[in-house]
Amino acid sequence: MRKSGLDLYVLLPIKNFIERQTSVGLLLIFSATLAVIFANSPWRSLYHEFWQQHLYIGFNNATLEKSLLHWINDGLMSIFFFMVGLELKREIIHGHLASVRGAILPIAAALGGMIFPALIYFFFNMGSETLSGWGIPMATDIAFALGILFLLGKRVPLSLKVFLTAIAIVDDMGAVMVIALFYTADLSIESLVLAGFFLLILMTANQMGIRSTWFYAIMGIGGLWMAIMLSGVHATIAAVLVAFTIPNSKKINTPVFLRKVRWLSHEVRTKYIRSKKEEEEETEEDVISSIEKFTHLAQDATPPLQRLEHALYPFVSFVVLPLFAFANAGVTIEAGSTDVVFNPVTIGVILGLIVGKFIGIVLFTRLMVYFKISVLPTEVHWKHIYGIGFLGAIGFTMSLFITELAFDDELFMAQAKIGILLASIIAGTIGFFYLKSITRKPPRSVMEPQKKNDRTGREIAAQQAG
Repeated sequence: MRKSGLDLYVLLPIKNFIERQTSVGLLLIFSATLAVIFANSPWRSLYHEFWQQHLYIGFNNATLEKSLLHWINDGLMSIFFFMVGLELKREIIHGHLASVRGAILPIAAALGGMIFPALIYFFFNMGSETLSGWGIPMATDIAFALGILFLLGKRVPLSLKVFLTAIAIVDDMGAVMVIALFYTADLSIESLVLAGFFLLILMTANQMGIRSTWFYAIMGIGGLWMAIMLSGVHATIAAVLVAFTIPNSKKINTPVFLRKVRWLSHEVRTKYIRSKKEEEEETEEDVISSIEKFTHLAQDATPPLQRLEHALYPFVSFVVLPLFAFANAGVTIEAGSTDVVFNPVTIGVILGLIVGKFIGIVLFTRLMVYFKISVLPTEVHWKHIYGIGFLGAIGFTMSLFITELAFDDELFMAQAKIGILLASIIAGTIGFFYLKSITRKPPRSVMEPQKKNDRTGREIAAQQAG
C-alpha cells in the first residue's frame, strides 16, 4: 500500500524522533543515578572538585577561563539548545505544530503545564529570596517522558506519543523564552545591536538560498553567539535563534531527484556489468565513482536543517546530555537531615511539577475540548490524558539547567535538584503504572484460539456455500 504524503513527511519523522528519544531517556536515567551514587559515596569530594577544575582556551593573554561545569552548562548545552531550535522549526513547518487545529491543543496543554507549576512554587516561596526559582518546575523532559512511554510499548497509541512530544516541544519553547526574559544579567545594548546585525545576515542568507552549513556555523557561532553572550542574555538563546535561520528547503525537486536516481542506477548497473566482463580495476573504480554521486545527490535533496539535525543527534544525545546529567544531578544528601526535603524550595518544586503539571495539562486540555476549540487526537482518550499529566511532571534536563540560572547559593541549588529528582521519580512511576493499568491487553493465548476458530468457521461456511 502506498504511503500518503502525510505519513512520509510528518508521521514517519515524528515516529523516528520518538524512538530515538526513548533510548536517550534511558541513558539519562543511568547517568543521573550514577551521579547521585558518586555524590553520596566516599568519593563525593573528588566528584564535586572535579567539576570545579578550570579549563583555559585561547592564546597568550587572550584566554577564556571557565570551570568544567560552566563549559558543560553554557558551552555544550548551547549545542543542545541548537538541536531544540532545529526540532522546533521542523515541527512548526512540517510537523504537529504546522496547522492551527493540530497545534492549538498541545500548545494549550503546555501553557497550562507551565502556568500552574510556577504559581504553586510562587505560593510556597513568595516573599523569600528563593522566589527566583519559579521557572524550575515549568519544564518537561521529553527524553525521560518518552522513555517511560517506550517501556509501555504498543499499549499506548502512537498518537499519544506524538501529543506528548508536541507538548514537550512547546514546553521547551516556553522555557527558552523564560530564560531569555527573566534569567539574564545586565544587558549591553551595543552587543544586542551587534547580535541583531548578525541575525539579519543569517536571515538574509536563508532568503538568498545559501545552504552552506559552514557559513551558518561561522556567522552563528563567531558572530551571533559571541554577541549575545557579551550582551548579558544567556548564550543558549543564540543557539535557538541560529537554528531558526537554517534553511529547510530542498535544492532539487522530487521528480528531478527521482530521474537522476534512475539515471545513476542505470549507469552503475552498466559499469558493473562491464567490469565483470572485462575484469578491469579501472572500470571498478568508475563504478565506485558513480556510487559516490548518490551521496552528493542525496545531500542536495536533503535540507540543511535535516542534515544538521541528523549529524548532531548522536553527539548531543550520547555525549552532551549524559555528561550534563552526570555533572548536575549529583546532589550530596546529608544523613538524618529533614531540611533536605522539608523546605520551601524542594516542596515548591515537587508540588509544582507533580500537582501543577497534572492540573495544568488536564485542565487546559479539557477546556479546549469543552469549548470545541480542538479535539483529542485519534485513539487518545481522557484516561490517556491523565497519564500524560503525570509524565509531563518529569522535569529533568531543562529544570536542572534553569536551577543553575536561578540560584547562586549552592544550598538552594541542592534543594531544587533534590526536588527535581524526587518529583521526576514519583511522576514517572505513577504515570507508568497508571497507563499500564488502563491499557491492559488480553493475553495472546486467549486471543489466538478465538481468531483461529473464527477463521475455521469462515472456511467451512465458504466450502458449504461452494
